[in-house]
Amino acid sequence: MSQDIRDFVTPSCDLLALGEPTHLEPAFGHARNELFAQLVEEGFRSIALETDRVPALALNDHVRDGTGDFDEVMREGIAFGRGELAPNRELITWMREYNRTRPPEERLAFHGFDAEMENMSAPSPRRCLEAARAYLARDEGLASPLALAADPALDIASLAGDDERWSRTEAVLDAACSIGATPEAEALRCLADDMLTEFHARAPQLIAATSRAEWYRAKAHLMAAIGLLRYHRQLARPAEESVRISRMLATRDALMVENLLDIRAIEADRGPTLVFGHNVHLQRGPSHMRMRDLDLDWHGAGAVLGPLVGERYVFVAGSLDGDDPSDPAGPTPGRHGGAVRPRATTWTLSPAPVSADGPDEAALKGADGVLRISAHA
Repeated sequence: MSQDIRDFVTPSCDLLALGEPTHLEPAFGHARNELFAQLVEEGFRSIALETDRVPALALNDHVRDGTGDFDEVMREGIAFGRGELAPNRELITWMREYNRTRPPEERLAFHGFDAEMENMSAPSPRRCLEAARAYLARDEGLASPLALAADPALDIASLAGDDERWSRTEAVLDAACSIGATPEAEALRCLADDMLTEFHARAPQLIAATSRAEWYRAKAHLMAAIGLLRYHRQLARPAEESVRISRMLATRDALMVENLLDIRAIEADRGPTLVFGHNVHLQRGPSHMRMRDLDLDWHGAGAVLGPLVGERYVFVAGSLDGDDPSDPAGPTPGRHGGAVRPRATTWTLSPAPVSADGPDEAALKGADGVLRISAHA
């Protein structure tokens, strides 16, 4: 290793993003684990992975308190079968052991910062909306200025209908088949927006009656529902295919930004957060992906966070030398199903080059550093 990861942790840094150019090379996960252990010694108390935020809540419960069966929380908490990957299982096992003898305020936390928004399927917002609404209705003694919990006209299950009509592939591939612009979907969007207002308007009472942690947990469900409703609304907008898919990707990354800002609000008093995901989501510059014969362009989460939080955001790009397996921009059904060949790997960490070319050029441009994996069969 040519440079210590701690050299990149400036006094203002509270989001240290570590990218990977592919989800198919396990060496990046192993390097991430080693670097996170070093960062914990420097005061980091949380890690956020590119996986769905709501399912990851149960995995955080396991990490912090030991609740839940390990295999089950790994399967449910890290999407697309990546909970079975050795680096991820080792990370969660190590975090749980670290926390076992420490007081709650010193325990490490695990977060997901992604959402269930894929190129072939996106679920119904019903479950997340119902979870958020149940939180608002938990204490009947609390006055509800918007009366959301009591209004029988706002029946989430009836408005959402069959969950499968949201998640079917046709609804993603064809704007005419999407239900994102139906009167029922619009009613759910208005309801979700009102619920978010109520979350903030009633925050003092809600937090006093539950806890700050429970408020943020319920809000995570609500933001997931809002993100899905936004996504389905984009699916319903007719456009040329490359424009339509680029909008979908931008909508997904916009929610990543909101999730990361909420994660930092949760963790602000405890220490910085290591963020780990695909370069295309975390890089400072615009993102580009070639899919079939389509050119897709959008601003990823890192490109948005950079100007929003300034020097608080530090990005170390991941680069793979040798035969790079194809993995353009993150999870798509079927993309992660293949076996990964065993490889001998070495890795180095160094400042980013002044100029770069090749497949990692966009990620390296404007990066603060580079994690380079040298792999060969």
